[in-house]
Amino acid sequence: MNKFVVFQLESEQYAVPVSYVISIEKMAAPTVVPQMPDYVVGVVRIRGELVPVLDTRTLLYGRPFEETDKTRLVVTATEDISVAFIVDEAKEILDIPEESVKQVNMLAYRQTPYFIGIASLPERLITLIDPNQLFENLEGAQAIKEHIHSQQ
Repeated sequence: MNKFVVFQLESEQYAVPVSYVISIEKMAAPTVVPQMPDYVVGVVRIRGELVPVLDTRTLLYGRPFEETDKTRLVVTATEDISVAFIVDEAKEILDIPEESVKQVNMLAYRQTPYFIGIASLPERLITLIDPNQLFENLEGAQAIKEHIHSQQ
């Protein structure tokens, strides 16, 4: 069994391995940082640490998030820094059995190496994401890291 944090984005469900998740926070008003890529809405301080806030909807769908009372930040650990992904709703923590996970086809995978599989469960499909890979593959990830390190 692998534990995942499941979240909603648009009409789809996604999940990240619980081992990456530091916390799930209510949406906070981020401080805007000039000269950052368009998917960075700013930075927030979480437990004393400066955390960039990424618009997951912009990353995956090419359009900005719309904040509701269910909007959450899924704060994850990447190799160098913590990163918060904005999600429409954090759903649950779920045990996903290994045998329910199908690998994504290789062509799509090369373009999106952060999709680690599709969990095929009764009643729903959940796309599994490696948040570290997602962040590391972003255009501008290095600039974000440098900014965070310079502010610590």
